[in-house]
Amino acid sequence: MNNNTRPGPAHAAQPHPDVTAGNGAALLDQLRASMARFVILPSEEALDAAVLWVAATHLQPSWQHAPRLAVVGPAKRCGKSRLLDILTETVHNPVITVNSTAAAVFRSITEEPPTLLVDEADTIFGTPKQAEKNEEMRGLLNAGHQRDRYVLRVVGNDHTPPHRFHTFAMAALAGIGDLPDTIMDRSVVIRMRRRAEGERVSPYRTKRDSPALHELRARLAQWAAPLTGQALLLEPSMPVEDRAADTWEPLVIVADLAGGPWPDRARHACARMVTAEAEAEQDNPNNARILADIRRIFHAKGEQEQLSTDDILYALNSDPEAPWAEHGRGGLTPRGLGAMLREYGIRSGNVRVGDIQRKGYTRGKFTDAWKRYCPTVHPLGTPQADAG
Repeated sequence: MNNNTRPGPAHAAQPHPDVTAGNGAALLDQLRASMARFVILPSEEALDAAVLWVAATHLQPSWQHAPRLAVVGPAKRCGKSRLLDILTETVHNPVITVNSTAAAVFRSITEEPPTLLVDEADTIFGTPKQAEKNEEMRGLLNAGHQRDRYVLRVVGNDHTPPHRFHTFAMAALAGIGDLPDTIMDRSVVIRMRRRAEGERVSPYRTKRDSPALHELRARLAQWAAPLTGQALLLEPSMPVEDRAADTWEPLVIVADLAGGPWPDRARHACARMVTAEAEAEQDNPNNARILADIRRIFHAKGEQEQLSTDDILYALNSDPEAPWAEHGRGGLTPRGLGAMLREYGIRSGNVRVGDIQRKGYTRGKFTDAWKRYCPTVHPLGTPQADAG
């Protein structure tokens, strides 16, 4: 177990006379340039999101929700660990963990939360067996997304009374492959990729480069300190809703406090990245992919309001780019389809196809699920509910 607390130098730093509430945009610009020097993120929006997430760690007392930053990639050498290096030197009070136990982690979280940085998260959640073994860690990370969610544990030999441990803290997790769905749902997700030929970054050297990053961290902390009360009261307009809005709100508030181009950039990044994750979720057969594919089948049929189960299965299993033909041994079956749809409250019934009554589904049974789970991507990149 490696659990190393590295308090940020901001506490001992001398005041910077050039740091005022009005130059937040300039500080974010400097952090953005420093980050881009050492690591190539997959998009400008992802770079903006990473910058805002770092700045938000310096205002954690103001937040109701502690957004996770999921830094994931499909393979090694995608820049995940390098980004975590830069985060370590710029976030508020970093606590770095590699293969730590949940008990060690929640004992490191105090009423004044640190920032958790978890590298090699795939060694914790990468396989079903690993995920089951580390279920307590997943529960801790889920609970810590919202303020005032505690872990109760007995301490000492008398076993009474149980001690209440804090869980609330912002956390960045880096690893190969997706994290558990419940963590991804609470995260700003950055999907890293390997550098292409011709893409260049500066090599990162701790002794040489960390002092400048520490200086920038101290300036961020000094800028944020007098804004804690103001940040607590802000209710920004958000381009997304529900849990995505909870997760992104601290980043948007930081952008609004900084001013300049950052409020627009934050909302643009939020809309684009949330939309991208919604599309990725639709591509996952264990999530809403089945709903999205059936919606496309109904749309292709035009005004037809009901389809037989056989017609739906034929269309699903015939799509060479869909996963359904490989579902089970012989493709998706009526029973398999029914089991998937029952999770969304959709059940088959008698439908009339021509002059024949058969088992099937009506368009109306899907309308509510399509609105809730299959957002339509609009030109501005904001996920909107589909009317079905």
